[in-house]
Formats: sequence, structure tokens, C-alpha cells
Amino acid sequence: MGREITVNHFRREDFLRFERAMVREMALLHEYFRTRRFSSEPIRIGLELELWLVDEQGQPQPRNAEFLDLVDNPDIVPELSQFNVEFNVEHQALTAAGLFRLEQGLGETWKEANRAARKLGLSLVAIGVLPTIREQDLSLETMSARSRYRALNEQVRRLRRGRPITLSIEGEETLDIRHDDVMLEAAATSLQMHLQVPADAAVRYFNAAVIASGPTAGLSSNSPVLFGKRLWSESRIPLFEKAVDIGGLYPRVDLGSGYAHEELEEFFLENRSCHPVLLPIDLNDPIELLPHLRLHNGTIWRWNRPLIGFNDIGVPHLRIEHRVMSAGPTLIDMLANVAFAAGLIHHLARSSTPPESQLPFELTLQNLNEAARHGLDAEQTWLDGRERTLRALILEELLPAADAGLQLLEISDTDRNRYLEVITHRVESGQTGSRWQLAWLDQHGNDFAALTCAYAKWQQTGLPVHEWTLEKP
Repeated sequence: MGREITVNHFRREDFLRFERAMVREMALLHEYFRTRRFSSEPIRIGLELELWLVDEQGQPQPRNAEFLDLVDNPDIVPELSQFNVEFNVEHQALTAAGLFRLEQGLGETWKEANRAARKLGLSLVAIGVLPTIREQDLSLETMSARSRYRALNEQVRRLRRGRPITLSIEGEETLDIRHDDVMLEAAATSLQMHLQVPADAAVRYFNAAVIASGPTAGLSSNSPVLFGKRLWSESRIPLFEKAVDIGGLYPRVDLGSGYAHEELEEFFLENRSCHPVLLPIDLNDPIELLPHLRLHNGTIWRWNRPLIGFNDIGVPHLRIEHRVMSAGPTLIDMLANVAFAAGLIHHLARSSTPPESQLPFELTLQNLNEAARHGLDAEQTWLDGRERTLRALILEELLPAADAGLQLLEISDTDRNRYLEVITHRVESGQTGSRWQLAWLDQHGNDFAALTCAYAKWQQTGLPVHEWTLEKP
């Protein structure tokens, strides 16, 4: 989905040609799996971070084209709306100082981008949903000037037969709106972790990432307000699940239809059979790189998305994109979230008893929904069948599991302790980004611009969110 295209409109012939290309590439993909061609390199990790451009009053500014021209960094790219940009952080081997190098890479990009933003009188803010964004801000007039976004919107509207997208969320308050285009998606920004995993263990890693989704979503929750309404602890989850809904039986954004069984190929087969093509682009890349199959996969946004990539000499590898974590609040918070998620997933994937045999998929879905609704107070069912709050589960079981996973990965003691201490203090205090935002509103009133400005100032201190107070920093 990241590549640019040159057309906005498609004909029946375009879809037929794309389908023929998909048939050829699906056969080749099957051969890759059958002959064990996928890389078995040790696990690697990378990140994508989506951010907002705001002015001094905390209001979103649709100026990403101007900002991107000034920063001129290929690792910083546009997002769907002109209010947003995305950072891409180079993959690292997930061992020894790998997480620290990831932190350095993200930190350097952040500093460079902030310098450019300041020259334009802007700031960059990493937060799941910007409190000052309004529904009317999200229109085709503020869509980024990329043909692929226009084409995506056209195809979603075509499949919906022009019907508006409906969004209903019941939380502390109730939101019930109808929106005519895909721009609702732009209200949700995230931190996406990519795990490149050995082919022979890919199924186990995928299922582990699914099982970890509830805990990581609740732990990182940072989106309690949407369009002036107090909703879920992580309102980004139900928002994004509806933002590109085309109707029908198979959502394009959800936790998926179940665990993986034999190979991740199952999901690419499901993509082709259950999800209509949105962008039937005629691609000239070599068939060996599976370009049409990968483009189609990029228009299906599972919370844990299997991806196929290739190294410099054309060897394919399998990645799992873990998409449930919210952006923000600070760099150290986000790296702590990544460390926790990576350690927990590795521990689960390497457990002698596959955890997917202990926890029915329906309970992982329930865990994710409850964690998105209630954050650390959510009730969670874990592998032993016990129910407890997410806060208790993390402190009693998941933190030790994440620590054990990071030790298996040979992450340095210094880094392991530093990141997981942040998680421990956040969970003990109960102060996630969402909790802090709601507490600030309780004390200062529903001034969402003032909230955004206070949040941005605390973010600039670099202090983890559990150390933030309700006063100005």
C-alpha cells in the first residue's frame, strides 16, 4: 500500500487483468511455501510510527506536503490525511542491543523531523487520536495528494454502493455518526511493530501475536477521546475497524478469522477468496516478487497482518505486523511497549505447549475488545482459564513472561530492565496515556485544545507517562 500509483479510476478489464496476475502469483507463493524457500534467519524487528502535525494552539494542520518537502527524508512519508506523517525505522536483529538501536533510530528521526516542523511553526505529536481533530476536518479536501488514496476511497465507495460509513461507539459517552469517505481512518494513528520471523516458526509467532493483542492494546491505550466524546480507553480500535468497512461478511480490519494452522499461506488464500480487490493496478515488477499479491494484502488491515518481503538478493521472508499499539505518549513509552510485546510474543511462540491450544480464539477476540474498552481495568482470560484484570495479569504473569522472552533473545540486561521497569511503573500506577488524558479533562474541563497543548509539552520532556502530572511541565 505504500507505493504510489498513477491512476484513480479502473475499468472491468483492470480487475480481470489483476485477477489473472493474482492466480499466477498465488501459484508461485504456494511453491515458495512447498519448497521452504522463505528465510529462516533469526528474528528481526522494525517499526512504523504515525504522527500528527499541529500548531501552537494544538490544532491539526494539513501541511504534510510542505513538511515532507522540507525534511526530505525517505524514511518519513505521507499518510492518508494531510495532518499526518509516518516514520519508518530500519529493521534490526532482535538480540543484544537491537532494541536500543531501534530506539536510537526512531529518536534520530524524531529529532530531525521536529527541527523541520519548528521551521514551519508546527509540532509533531504522537497520540492515538488527536483530541482536537473534528469529523469535519476529515474530508477529501484534506486527503494527501496521492493517487492511491483517491483510488482507495473510490473503490470503497463503489463496493458500499455509495452508502455512508456508519460509526457507533458506546463508552462513557456515545458517538453515532455517518461519514461519506474513508477519511475517518486518518483519525487513528498507531505504532506498528514488524517482526521478521523464521519460516519454520511463523505460525507459532503469528498465533502468539494474536494472543498478545489484548494485553498490548490495553497497556498502550492512548485514545480515550474522539470528536469531543469520551469513549473507549483505546477508541482507535473500533474507529479503524469501521473506517474502511465495505460491508459484507468479512471485515477488512479485525483480529481475523482464527489462528493460523499449517502455514501463513492460509491468510493469503483467504485474502483472495474473501476480500474483493480494491486497487487493480498493472504492476511491472518481476512476478518472483509477488507484486499484485502483496498489494492486495496491503489493503486488508488485520490487527496482526502477515507480510512477505524480500532481501537484496531476492530471498523472501515472512513478517508479522503487530498493529494494535497506539502511538505515543513518549519515545521511552513506545520502546517499552515494543519490548514488552516482542518479549511476550517470543516467549509464547517458543513455549513447549502452543498457547493457541490453551486459549480459544474467541477469547483472544474478547480480550482485545475488553482491553480496548477498559484499558488496564479490563477483564482478561488467560491460558489457565482464569479471569483477572489486565493490570493483575501483566504484573503477575505477563511481565515475567516478557522478561523471559527478552532473555531468550539475549537482549542486554540494561535494556531489558530499563524498558520493563517503565511497564511495571505504568501498570502499578495505572496511568496510561488514556488515563492521563481523562484525568486532565476531569481537572481542567473539556478544553481539548488545552489538553493537546499540555500533552505535547509533556511529550517533549521525554518523561514516561507514569511520571506526568496534571500541571503544566
